[in-house]
Amino acid sequence: MIKRITLIAIFFLGVHAANAQDAHLSLYDAAPLSLNPAMTGVFEGDWRLHGQYRTQWKSVNFKPYQTGLISFDMSKKKWGFGIQISNFRAGQGNYNALQGSVSAAYTTSLDRRKHHNLSFGLQAGVTQKSIEYQLLTYNNQYTTIDGGGFNQDLGSLENFNGQSVILPVTNVGLLYFFAKQESRLNPFIGLSAFNLLEPKESLYGIDNRLPMRFYGHFGTRINVTELFYLIPKLLVMNQGKFWEQTYALDAGYYLKNNDFYLLGGVIVRSVGDVANTFGSDAMIISIGAKMENIVAKIAYDVNVSKLSRFTAGKGGFEVSVTYTHQKKKPRTEKICPRL
Repeated sequence: MIKRITLIAIFFLGVHAANAQDAHLSLYDAAPLSLNPAMTGVFEGDWRLHGQYRTQWKSVNFKPYQTGLISFDMSKKKWGFGIQISNFRAGQGNYNALQGSVSAAYTTSLDRRKHHNLSFGLQAGVTQKSIEYQLLTYNNQYTTIDGGGFNQDLGSLENFNGQSVILPVTNVGLLYFFAKQESRLNPFIGLSAFNLLEPKESLYGIDNRLPMRFYGHFGTRINVTELFYLIPKLLVMNQGKFWEQTYALDAGYYLKNNDFYLLGGVIVRSVGDVANTFGSDAMIISIGAKMENIVAKIAYDVNVSKLSRFTAGKGGFEVSVTYTHQKKKPRTEKICPRL
């Protein structure tokens, strides 16, 4: 971890984030290659293009934290191939993490009817982390002259080896899903691990390692009627001492006359570590629609942590758009829209 850079540590991934951690998304499964490499190419169609953007802490920081992501993946028989580029920018010192990765997944059926399926995925790439440390202020630059303040003309006494560092990216994933669409229940369960090499990320040349990050995501699609479905789901994330739990309920209603799905969801996120009990972090509301080959969603985080006394409940805004290319089906074929 970059020591004594206070303006980076403040609010990084929320009030509980004093240790080095990866950025996260509230609409986490809208970006499948970011959630689990095994989801590469696992969709109904030929290829898929996804974009996502998030901004947060605008109410307490004149430079809000921003996350941008774009991905492309395609399916080829039992194989899936994809590429993803993401960028995270935070804080006064313009801390930036730019990552590019490629992924491949192999999906196999566990039964003759191809209802039970298992997918294995690998992902590799590089991340460049950088910071403009000249913009930062430090404890020893504080002066009591003229009522007190920071004087950046004073030496920081920090010894940076450089402004950026390159890290390898190595991730793996496993996914099980039940694909019989006309069934009442379509359960799924996925496990993924990131930062397998635990790369050194210090700008000081010290042996500071980025911990491995683990995801477990579970849920099931419940086809309540032919037009209405629910998806209760759970995400558990661990990185070092940091834990995050996300409980969500998605819903979709198919409007026959207009031929599109109306989407909505509620998400509750709690965070903690091994030394403390979990505390509420945010409640997220999402709305969206699926129209032919496009799925668009908008979400807003309502901050419910101890920080809410300063944010007045304001958290983060997020938007995602996914386009799936699929060859047109004959009009005589039974149409079964799915997300």
